[in-house]
Amino acid sequence: MTTGSVHFRDFDSAEFLREYWQKKPLLIKSPWASWSNPVDPDELAGLACEDHVESRLITQSDPEWELEHGPLPEDRFERQGKAPWTLLVQAVDHHIPSVAALLDCFRFVPNWRVDDVMVSYAVDGGGVGAHFDHYDVFLVQGLGRRRWELGGLCDENSELLPHSNLLLLADFEPTDEWILEEGDILYVPPRFAHRGTAVGDDCMTYSIGFRAPSRAELVEDWAEDVADQMLDQDRYTDPQLAQQDNPGEIGSEAISQLHSMVTEKMLDQGSFMRWFGRYNTMPKNPDIDWQPDILASADDIRQSLVEGATLIRNPASRFSFVREPQSSILLFVDGQCFSCSGDEAIFAENVCASARLTVEPDASQPTLDLIAKLFNQGSVALDL
Repeated sequence: MTTGSVHFRDFDSAEFLREYWQKKPLLIKSPWASWSNPVDPDELAGLACEDHVESRLITQSDPEWELEHGPLPEDRFERQGKAPWTLLVQAVDHHIPSVAALLDCFRFVPNWRVDDVMVSYAVDGGGVGAHFDHYDVFLVQGLGRRRWELGGLCDENSELLPHSNLLLLADFEPTDEWILEEGDILYVPPRFAHRGTAVGDDCMTYSIGFRAPSRAELVEDWAEDVADQMLDQDRYTDPQLAQQDNPGEIGSEAISQLHSMVTEKMLDQGSFMRWFGRYNTMPKNPDIDWQPDILASADDIRQSLVEGATLIRNPASRFSFVREPQSSILLFVDGQCFSCSGDEAIFAENVCASARLTVEPDASQPTLDLIAKLFNQGSVALDL
């Protein structure tokens, strides 16, 4: 499948966001202008054998479940028994352009929310069991058929089966059931119980998942960033200390001052914005960095553009931006922050919107300098 063929024929994204997003599941019958499976099973199995790729092999030996983490030996599938099994490979979009192209159809959700595309391959009866996720997911049927059963909402009190690595529901009562054909999509909001089972061999499903940081994660990482920027001599003082009736009491004035010392920094929205941009764009697979052997200068970038080079984003890189006053922009790429204005800001917006971008050779010097920085850190490349 070429990247140009990946788009929806008939899908109202505004209606979807209004009526279904994070509200209720939706079966979307093959909305593609055309559909062909983006990656074949052998290529997926090959990825599961590589060291830098996260993969899992789940085998069902009723009532037991066996989980094996990759990288898998090349002959692993030849030794697989008759029990139903499923191969899961994470972040396939970071390795295969045709899989990354699937994400273009889901850009009605902001890029910063996108996690990755997990691809599963299962033989007849294979699946990962009844479970629920804390994030939204679009389940695209790529090859073969899969039966999806959906249940009610779950939470931290939902009983799980006693398995140390698989978080499977102990009590699953399906309320809806569909069999997805090739090209069909099932949207499942967070916390809805669901179970997918392959109907026949050669069943492939593309799970487009979205990031949903927990409050605890945000507080922990934000507080750590704030603390790293503080001076050790910035300490509590009480020059107006008065004698207390009971030395064991922590007085209200002390509590108020201590609380203010913490919240004053934590409530700085500007600092939070800069931290979150860096935090949210940290690469999931930093090994896929495209860093050149020889660093490029802005003049090198200009010469490549003169020769007709096109700028392409590393599919493993994350790009986001935040608007600031006076039309300036903070561009965040792979955990780095770049302050942009003028033509440079226009470029920053465009590179966040498009995986492939044509840049004119007469681009401004700040724009060329920025492209050189992104090129040298492995976030973009020039395709002639």
